[in-house]
Amino acid sequence: MHSTLIVARMEPQSAQEVARLFREFDATEMPDRMGTRRRQLFSYQGLYFHVQDFDGEDGGERIEEAKTDPRFVGISADLKPFIAPYDPETWRSPADAMAERFYHWTAL
Repeated sequence: MHSTLIVARMEPQSAQEVARLFREFDATEMPDRMGTRRRQLFSYQGLYFHVQDFDGEDGGERIEEAKTDPRFVGISADLKPFIAPYDPETWRSPADAMAERFYHWTAL
């Protein structure tokens, strides 16, 4: 399994609306198309953390293929009023907001 963590900014009062948008998106076949097996959203003091677990070792290729789907484009647009880049100076795409994992442990 492959995991990603996106870090951004979000006003805490937006959490329920962001959750609703993802709940509707996740009810479609889009998670399966992207290989997403689990999504978790967290907030902490104005920060937004989006964890996705994917089938296989790399979910990036399937996400790239899904980016042109109108549902993917739609949720990206719908989230813009609620989610802001962590560093607007360097942000060009969600890839610029992905945390780098430097340690991982799994129970056998």
